[in-house]
Amino acid sequence: MAHAPAVVHSGRHQTSTGTDNRKLLMWMFLGSECLFFGSLIASYLIFKNDVIARGVGPFAHLVVIGGEEQHGVLDIPLTSVSTFVLLMSSVTMVFAVYGAQQRLPKMMKLALLATIILGIGFLGFQVFEFRTFGAEGLNLGTNLFGATFFVLTGFHGTHVGIGVLYLACLLAGSFRRTGLGPEAGHHVEIAGLYWHFVDIVWIVIFTIIYLIPG
Repeated sequence: MAHAPAVVHSGRHQTSTGTDNRKLLMWMFLGSECLFFGSLIASYLIFKNDVIARGVGPFAHLVVIGGEEQHGVLDIPLTSVSTFVLLMSSVTMVFAVYGAQQRLPKMMKLALLATIILGIGFLGFQVFEFRTFGAEGLNLGTNLFGATFFVLTGFHGTHVGIGVLYLACLLAGSFRRTGLGPEAGHHVEIAGLYWHFVDIVWIVIFTIIYLIPG
């Protein structure tokens, strides 16, 4: 008699390999996101080199924005602070997962709240940076660098925003009388996979855009 590819074990749906199919689905999604961000990063690197070859862009000595030469607009100290904020959100996410798995609801709720606040803080830094660049004349239509920069960092910011909403839903659900149910640890762990992914992607983006000289 043929067996179904997934079975129920201790309240969890697992594949024939013993891996929870919901976690496997998240890993598959993150794999596709790696390809997505990989293509955006590759596009940025290609057009960054093209801009540098023409002597413009924040990686050259001067930047041509709106027909006038200005010094580079990238604020590395500010972005370093926002990067630190996002990295700290990964630490609080670890505590949230631990609290959920060890049935410590207070720790889980506080850690989820801290992660959400830090995520919103990172988005605030990004909005400030975008507004500053716009005021100086750098936007999607300025040059190839502007287009690739805003698309790459903008999509990452969108993913962070989605993650904040995801965690906010978990936090709201944890205040129900039944909380997140008997699989609270599993739900928060899956959310943690997504959150750590967007943090890792940002480390790559930050290194390529802000730290590696042109």
